[in-house]
Amino acid sequence: MSTGSLSSPTVLAASRAVSRAARGRALILIASLLLAALCVTQVLHNLGVVGAGFADWRPIALAYLLWALALGRGLVLVRRERGHRALFLLPALLFTLAMVIFPTVFGLYIAATDWNLSSLTGVHFNVLGNFTTMLHDAFFWTALGNMVWYVLSVLAQYAIAFGLALLLNAEIRARKFFRVVFLLPFMLSPVAVSWMIGKSIMEYRFGPAATLARLLGWETPAFFATPWVARASIMAMDSWMWIPFVMVLLLAGLQALPHEVAESAKVDGANPWQAFWKITFPLMLPVSVTAVILRIIFELKLADIVINVTAGGPGGATDTVSSFIYREYRDRSNVGYGTMLAEFYLIIIIVFVSILLSVVSRWLRRVT
Repeated sequence: MSTGSLSSPTVLAASRAVSRAARGRALILIASLLLAALCVTQVLHNLGVVGAGFADWRPIALAYLLWALALGRGLVLVRRERGHRALFLLPALLFTLAMVIFPTVFGLYIAATDWNLSSLTGVHFNVLGNFTTMLHDAFFWTALGNMVWYVLSVLAQYAIAFGLALLLNAEIRARKFFRVVFLLPFMLSPVAVSWMIGKSIMEYRFGPAATLARLLGWETPAFFATPWVARASIMAMDSWMWIPFVMVLLLAGLQALPHEVAESAKVDGANPWQAFWKITFPLMLPVSVTAVILRIIFELKLADIVINVTAGGPGGATDTVSSFIYREYRDRSNVGYGTMLAEFYLIIIIVFVSILLSVVSRWLRRVT
């Protein structure tokens, strides 16, 4: 009798927990199905397949907020204490879902249409049309080829930044002053750099750089008239602005190195070059790889300087993929095709960066 009286509260608590978990799962499932049904209906409504739907996506946004509340409540019912802890992570997850995942997926929908803001015919599916246009778009492939040169310029930026970091890490006079001076370009916006250097200093008639070039024997110093000179000029401006970023990362790595190793090398009779190549450079490999990869990721988004200085000219020689896509939106109002290019470029970046990280990781494990 006593055993039954002791076990009955336990059984009752277990049955309540099971019932609570079932209610939580049902709440999450129903809310998710309703949200999915509303989204599908709205998409079909926008395509003209069904008449039911909303005038805009605001009700869907409200439904998303209600689904988030139901999801939070359901997690608490299902996981109890773990569900309460999950609530602290849920806002970040929902924000990422709304601001990153949904725009990417919605971009795939737009990329599959011929949506043009200047067209009066509306939105229609045009997946193969956009893809075929991209395959035959010589300017897009030129811009993609230009990105190879821009990414390769990161290696030159790294070499210069490493030299500056070594200089600022040495015991020189006014070291703190030079650190601030070398950081000034990084404090400027790309638009300011475009107008200050590209439109003023490198102006081919009265710019100081053009005047100096004439004194050195260049009769017609047009920095943005010849394809390879224009591309090199864009690289120079972009490098001038971003080298301080790489320099700061490398300088932080140099200052974190143990001084005992360098002192031991001096005692053993190693000259500065040997100490750098055999000790400093290998120890700096993890920091160097991080700085270069971060810089490559930023370089893949290069657009501001090109848009403001050359607008991709001459003949697309300085175009980047981002600047080309920008002009597809701004000049041609071609939302569908521009989004197709953006999604395709995103896939290229993901594949390239993934392969790069894998190769670099294996190489670092082998050499360290």
